[in-house]
Amino acid sequence: MQKRPPPYRQIYAVISRIPRGRVATYGQVAALAGLPGHARQVGTALGSLPDGSPVPWQRVVNARGAVSPRGGLGIEEGFQRHLLEEEGITFDGRGRIDLDRFGWDPLEEPPRARRGRSPRRRPDRSR
Repeated sequence: MQKRPPPYRQIYAVISRIPRGRVATYGQVAALAGLPGHARQVGTALGSLPDGSPVPWQRVVNARGAVSPRGGLGIEEGFQRHLLEEEGITFDGRGRIDLDRFGWDPLEEPPRARRGRSPRRRPDRSR
């Protein structure tokens, strides 16, 4: 029998799939990681990430589409917002992201690039 990976690995795997320019909520990440109702565990897992981790932690926001406050001076919240804005995500006057516009849908496939083929054209029959 295979050993089940720890929940943090499942959480990090889901977050790693969130594409640039999209966000997911803590609850959404928990549900996709097989941990429905454990949004706080997602926050705890993100707080445990080592510095320099490739996991795009900044793409996880709260259910209102806002950067969640953390203890401390508030520097982290500003940095997260900055990283998201660098990806093209915008915030409204209340500091919220439009989840309908920027929310990640894991079932939505990115558009496929054409592989060196030009579109089919009808033969020129005017001659």
